[in-house]
Amino acid sequence: MTDAVGGNGSHPPPPDHCLEVRSVNKRFGAQQVLFDVDVDIRRREVHALVGHNGSGKSTLVKILAGVHHPEPGAEIRVGTKRLRAGDPDDAYDLGLRFVHQDLGLVETLDVVDNVLFGTAYPRRSFGRIDWQTARAAVTAILDELGYALDVRSSIARLSLAERTGVALARAMYQPRGEPTVLVFDEPTAALPSAAVDHLFQAIRGVVAKGLGVLYISHRLDEIFRIADRVTVLRDGRVVAVENVADLDERRLIELMVGRHVERSARRPLAERSSGALQLRGIRTRRIRAFDLDVGAGEIVGVAGIAGSGRDELAGAVFGSVPRRGTVDVFGDRLPAGRTDRAIERGIGLLPSDRARNGLLHGMTVRENLSIADLPTRARGALLDRRQELRDTSEWLDRLDVRPGDPERPVHQLSGGNQQKVLLARWLRRDPKVLILDEPTQGVDVATVGRLYSLVRAAAGRGTAVLVCSSDTDELVRLCDRIVVLVGGVQHVELTGTDISREAVDAAALAFAEGAAS
Repeated sequence: MTDAVGGNGSHPPPPDHCLEVRSVNKRFGAQQVLFDVDVDIRRREVHALVGHNGSGKSTLVKILAGVHHPEPGAEIRVGTKRLRAGDPDDAYDLGLRFVHQDLGLVETLDVVDNVLFGTAYPRRSFGRIDWQTARAAVTAILDELGYALDVRSSIARLSLAERTGVALARAMYQPRGEPTVLVFDEPTAALPSAAVDHLFQAIRGVVAKGLGVLYISHRLDEIFRIADRVTVLRDGRVVAVENVADLDERRLIELMVGRHVERSARRPLAERSSGALQLRGIRTRRIRAFDLDVGAGEIVGVAGIAGSGRDELAGAVFGSVPRRGTVDVFGDRLPAGRTDRAIERGIGLLPSDRARNGLLHGMTVRENLSIADLPTRARGALLDRRQELRDTSEWLDRLDVRPGDPERPVHQLSGGNQQKVLLARWLRRDPKVLILDEPTQGVDVATVGRLYSLVRAAAGRGTAVLVCSSDTDELVRLCDRIVVLVGGVQHVELTGTDISREAVDAAALAFAEGAAS
């Protein structure tokens, strides 16, 4: 048998195909998560892979990367060569490169080390690293991708957009052969719109060189902007492969979820009431001055580009980010830096970085969901496990967490399902104040509507909701008011019919435009 022929009567891929995935099945114990999945990527193509959380996207990516073994009978070819399943080195050598949502960069190292680390450094005589050549090579890659960076800078000093550029440069570095296929797994989940545009420009440049791109995102507007074709996964099965030009958003959503999904409308103004969260003189590393009142039952959004201070506000209110100024909940002042007191006073926070600041990775779904109020589950000195299990199962059903096993380790869930568990942790407490920082990051389109309904229901019970998000569409759909931060200062406030994507984006970009003029 030659390398060009597989054991299933397979044949070499067409010459314009750079990746072919055939008959991929995957089972974890008794649960099968992929069923005979076929995907092919053409050269000079951006091919999107979409599906709701738990559809199997992450599992397929991990199989391509060599993290998981598929079941016997699968065949994966990069160009004309067959991939050795479960071998990360073989995936790299054949030209598969990955840019993940978690970029995997080392903050204490500089740009050069992050691009070259784990591959190969250029050497001089006696094996010494040729730093001049290394810096020139990394600079050339970044310049070609459109990222003008000082390669001596540490990753910790770079913006998220710049870090994404470094991760892309690392994928394009060629110590052991040129890349053939780039896999982008939710690369824009936390990027502002301007940074997304920059990344898309770089991706188009990569595709023009003859590479294929597999692009995974829950943001459907990105699929229509960047992708040529799309493969839709639902419950581990391929249900459609379509040209993007032949679809609209409604049809794509129907393919993803298998049913029509209604978009919910903003609540009537009459449903709001007054008094809950009061912020005065809030100052952080980036926020220079911020005052805000959020009424009981009101949903207020905070927008702003990277560096505006928007990404520090949620933590400042909750106590996880150092701040000056005052935070009052129904007139009760919260001490700075005391997250325990914030929880006691009825504040819940859904953090933007769930892996680092939200999840307890060594614990089960049940333990992660109930950790915020263990005393209420006690009978004397002992926990009422039966009540805890019933409550956990009810919330897993309400948020459609997949799989709905309370005893499953939380790290085994997809990112979107982990987000649902964290939201359930706070919603089940009927919080006085709910702070959501990038609440639907990595969450599929069907679940987004369900989460919005749950947030609105909490507001209907009197919870004051503060939403900090880089997703303008999310703020427009969900919020009663939107405050825009520019340069650490409240720049504009939009209400009612003044709320629109165009108005929010124009206000958020005011500082950048002013700086450029």
